[in-house]
Amino acid sequence: MYRSTQHWIETLEKAGELVRIKEFVDPNLEITEVTDRISKVYGPALLFENTGTGFPVLINSMGTEKRMAMALGVEKLDDIASDMEGLFKELMSPKDSILDKLKMLPKLGTIASWMPKVISGRGSCQEVVMKDPDLTKLPVLTCWPEDGGPFVTLPVIHTKDPHTGIRNVGMYRMQVFGPTMTGMHWHRHKVSARHMNEYKKLGQKMPVAVALGGDPAYTYAATAPLPDGVDEYMLAGFLRKKKVELVQCLTQDLQVPADADIIIEGYVDPNEDFILEGPFGDHTGYYSLPDFYPKFHVTCITHRKNAVFPATIVGIPPQEDAWIGKATERIFLVPIKMTMVPEIVDMVLPMEGVFHNLVIVKIKKEYPGQASKVMHSLWGAGQMMFTKMMVVVDGEVNIHDPQEVARYVSENFDPEHDTYFSSGPVDVLDHSCSVMAFGGKIGIDATAKAPEESAMRNHSTSTKTQAGLDSAFIMKLYPEIKNINAAPLSTGISMILMAVQKNRKNHLRELAEDLFALEQLASIKLIIFLEHTVDINDVGDSIWRFSNNVDPKRDSIIIPSKLHPGTSHLVMDGTRKTKEFDNFQRDWPNILAMDTKTIESIDSKWNQLGLGPKLPSPSRKYGKQLYGSKAVAE
Repeated sequence: MYRSTQHWIETLEKAGELVRIKEFVDPNLEITEVTDRISKVYGPALLFENTGTGFPVLINSMGTEKRMAMALGVEKLDDIASDMEGLFKELMSPKDSILDKLKMLPKLGTIASWMPKVISGRGSCQEVVMKDPDLTKLPVLTCWPEDGGPFVTLPVIHTKDPHTGIRNVGMYRMQVFGPTMTGMHWHRHKVSARHMNEYKKLGQKMPVAVALGGDPAYTYAATAPLPDGVDEYMLAGFLRKKKVELVQCLTQDLQVPADADIIIEGYVDPNEDFILEGPFGDHTGYYSLPDFYPKFHVTCITHRKNAVFPATIVGIPPQEDAWIGKATERIFLVPIKMTMVPEIVDMVLPMEGVFHNLVIVKIKKEYPGQASKVMHSLWGAGQMMFTKMMVVVDGEVNIHDPQEVARYVSENFDPEHDTYFSSGPVDVLDHSCSVMAFGGKIGIDATAKAPEESAMRNHSTSTKTQAGLDSAFIMKLYPEIKNINAAPLSTGISMILMAVQKNRKNHLRELAEDLFALEQLASIKLIIFLEHTVDINDVGDSIWRFSNNVDPKRDSIIIPSKLHPGTSHLVMDGTRKTKEFDNFQRDWPNILAMDTKTIESIDSKWNQLGLGPKLPSPSRKYGKQLYGSKAVAE
């Protein structure tokens, strides 16, 4: 448990996990550029002490698995899952006698001690009350060059149901439009958006309170995919093993953590016209494009005397949010196993899949068709409904080793029989689907096949993987192919990556059919097409670009082999979609890269930052892959 952000900072510093930066670094783009360089090498937390305001900025404080575990008070993230599993089993086990029931009283008392409590009086978060609330006095970051403005990126946002009074705590970015107004970026699937709809029916303004800082458990709890009606501060209490103490806001009927650093109080008027918010450089590594969201009007700002402004940046992985996602992956495995899908052994959300694009699931397989059952169960489970690609494996494979997973998939996956396509909700930020928030999904059954599953097949799932390709010959034959990464073949992975410059409609389908008519490619199970500008020798970047750009149902092609009857190939199109070649009608966003002026400014002051040898800007690489200079691809 951390008493304050200052306590968290002191703990990080003692552990050698934080660097104080005394040189002025501008919250407008420059803090992002420094943090992006540090994030990409899993570097330290950063405390920018000179921001041109009266508030320092803490960023990247949870930017490694070690610091994420420290934030939640454990040695490793799996410890939380173990505690949760033990608690579930103890509470759910049969109680046959009065003595057994009496033995539970201490445990129930402990659980009760974690419940949030409203205390009287003012909290530390209310030591200073701004005479005239002014958001521009806070060091709010403008993160990327095409962002619509400065954004509060780690707000813990409090709303309540007007009928039941049940609190919801979530995290939604807030674009600052002036001293007392921001946007409130809550999507249609979010609880706060449903609360707003209820206030609209009642013709009432909706009270909202935003907490910044305090125990990092508050920040994590605000992101956690809890069921409706479950108080996020119950989870925070469980994580910190101590109740969250709340105080009453000064101008709104809401309660906020007493030990937070900064509180922003206000309201949303559901009957007021929405405001055009964005663009914003988002966690997908692309800009989310402008759209209309509610206005949040500030009525009061309070803060500690020594308040620290917490922030994060999101963008091309790895970034700090990858480790927040890793905590969710480890913690919420337990309730999924114990309440919905008991055959799950483990689950991984690779950071390249930016949470919702890709999940690897390991099961204990006991009957035919079980992988399909697991896929559909998970697609119906809370925020797992947004998952675009799900791969299910079994056996002894270590799913935390990407190469081992890929080899296992190659051995056990038959594209024709083991591919499941579906449609459903996708993340609002997904730019690949033909219509917003609704698109295709793919499930891949890479489990060892039961006799019943193999009975209808006239061949073995496993096929011999071609050891290598004559890439130069293939690129000469098809000049639109600019590069081929066939390195996976040498490690027993039946997959190749191709960088292709599309030049006509149906181009990639025709190209795939031609390629699989070649003997060299006859045994390849999977080809992933990417744009010709992508460095396909960087497999992590390739998976990131592919998983963002593919609508799995629309962009997948299964091609029966002409040379080996009974076998088949899967082709997936991870290129940008356009109106000209793909009849794609939506705007396509640009990827994130810093502008040259900011890069050069940070290069010039790097030696004064105390961060060791100069790190190259990641944007030097990604700038070469931009689609023009704006947030929308040109």
